[in-house]
Amino acid sequence: MCGITGFFQFNSSTDNKVNTLRHMLTRIKHRGPDESGIYLSDTVGLGSVRLSIIDLSTGTMPLSNKDESLWIVFNGEIFNYIELREELLSKNHKFKTHSDTEVIIHLYEEYGPEFLNKLNGQFAIAIWDKNKQELFLARDRVGIRPLFYTTVGNSFVFASEIKSFLEFPGFNPKISAKALSEYFTFWTSLSSNTAFEGVFELPPGNYITINAHSKTIKSYWQLPITKPNEYEFNNLEEAAIEFETIFTDAVKLRLRSDVPVAAYLSGGLDSSITTSFIKKTTPGSSLRTFSIGFTEKDFDESSYQNIAKDYFKTQHANVTCSPKDIADNFKNIIWHSEAPLLRTAPTPMSILAKNVRDHNIKVVITGEGADELFGGYNIFKETKIKHFWAKDPESKYRPLLLKKLYPYIPQIKTANSNVLKMFFGYKLNETESPIYSHVLRWNNTSRINNYLSKDYKEIIKNHNPISEIEKQLQDRFKDYDYLTKAQCIEFELFLPKYLLSSQGDRMAMANSIEGRYPFLDHRVIEFSMKLNPDLKLHGLNEKYLLKKMMKGKLPESILNRPKQAYRAPIQSAFFSEEMPIYLKDMLSDRKIIRFGIFNPKFVNQLIRKMKLNKQVSEIDNMAITAILSTQVLYDLFINHSIPKIQERELVVFNKTVLE
Repeated sequence: MCGITGFFQFNSSTDNKVNTLRHMLTRIKHRGPDESGIYLSDTVGLGSVRLSIIDLSTGTMPLSNKDESLWIVFNGEIFNYIELREELLSKNHKFKTHSDTEVIIHLYEEYGPEFLNKLNGQFAIAIWDKNKQELFLARDRVGIRPLFYTTVGNSFVFASEIKSFLEFPGFNPKISAKALSEYFTFWTSLSSNTAFEGVFELPPGNYITINAHSKTIKSYWQLPITKPNEYEFNNLEEAAIEFETIFTDAVKLRLRSDVPVAAYLSGGLDSSITTSFIKKTTPGSSLRTFSIGFTEKDFDESSYQNIAKDYFKTQHANVTCSPKDIADNFKNIIWHSEAPLLRTAPTPMSILAKNVRDHNIKVVITGEGADELFGGYNIFKETKIKHFWAKDPESKYRPLLLKKLYPYIPQIKTANSNVLKMFFGYKLNETESPIYSHVLRWNNTSRINNYLSKDYKEIIKNHNPISEIEKQLQDRFKDYDYLTKAQCIEFELFLPKYLLSSQGDRMAMANSIEGRYPFLDHRVIEFSMKLNPDLKLHGLNEKYLLKKMMKGKLPESILNRPKQAYRAPIQSAFFSEEMPIYLKDMLSDRKIIRFGIFNPKFVNQLIRKMKLNKQVSEIDNMAITAILSTQVLYDLFINHSIPKIQERELVVFNKTVLE
């Protein structure tokens, strides 16, 4: 795993270009602490910091093809590179290394952009074509690895993380009010937007070509969805056989590494399945597993983790997270997330990744993607119940089914039918809407926008993110079942732009750890979208296929445990005597007024409510996290309240290619 950065058409001296690349790479050297290198010509600069996992000795980037007409820097892993290398050898390609990076450059030489369809991996790629004088950037199908770009003057600039741009001359970021309104609705931004004006994210499954005359973005993959009566798999046994074949190979490919590979073991179904398949694929090997627990019992899953590690007999390491840990690490979490957060859940993931790194492990396999693909989230059950309820809106009993979904929310656990109607009855007559599954949640979350200042509200007054996404999906989702529509929204919006980013790549790579996700193998994804929805959500039994398939292969207590959403403390983290002075300052009237993003009166009312602990709701918890994280984001990126890079901190290039 690595970090990449570079620029196109930056008119400056060679020394200044080299210095700029060195500083840009230093800002993201946590992504690749083992090696670094650059390629520089009059037109383009490419840089890489490398976390060495495949071909430790000869894989130093940048790398080229045989005649050095193509140069590449690359962040990620191509898991089927061995097979692709054999294909290229049969076409008389010659290799200088054993790295997957060199395979990519030869694939591009042989097939052009179409080569992306051959890759099984997670990646962000930058290739410079000297003959065409063209820069090619691409991102994996799902968006596991990040890739951002911006324009500064006449220069096109790209990087694995936005913080790298802070070292490019003339880059002056500005918080986007419209993007904030999206974050405060969806937990993330729409389309290619980021929290900063003029800074964009290359969408998953897309590539971009840049030359002196044009900039073109094209899609090479999109989540395939199936209409009712066209599902390929309707039979449980046939589906289980097919899944086991595909998933076994997905796990096998992700165990390819020249360094040890470990696994996260959360005590849930998904990580237990991945661990089970790893053990089956490598019988007799000693697998290291890692988990995180909480000092607050409402969030802790340690008992299930202990059951799992005893069952699999792994070398297990556990670390515990307290509310104080969350508060103490929050500033650093925002620095790495580069976005507003509505939850504190990324913080424990960073603590977990640090524990992995402390054990001298670089690679972990984890279970992300199973919930999105196999109907695991409560929002899918909620949607099913509300469709059932909408057929008899006056029923006193149908809404009571919703009480089963959220036992950890007191207001719902004790609610009667009328209260549940107030909670969940929003637009019950609009179940055909393409966003019906999420519209209630988004409408509630969007109340956070009420805390914005008058100036910010004025900017977003004509921007309605919910209406915008509804229009985008109206035609595409026509005639699809409710579960497929809900899955698409989770998979294309929440998964890449929050779960795999703020909780995934950013927290792992902040600690120089690479995560690998067998459930997000494109073959697994494509298989899951051909399943009859009843094989995913059977009644209100989520991940039905996976549970049936794993019966007798996992402890019953894990197989049939109630669904527990991964959460972390908020109120107890931010409102205690131990709250860091820095965070208190970020919520002070002085800083709220100075930054100008939020209304100080409304913020103070929320703070008082949180301190008094008076009927604090889920929205209140999200609102205070959103406000605090945005304040920190502004302070770090707009105020530049970060230490200047010192000469001794600068990366030392292991490879320098100057044209």
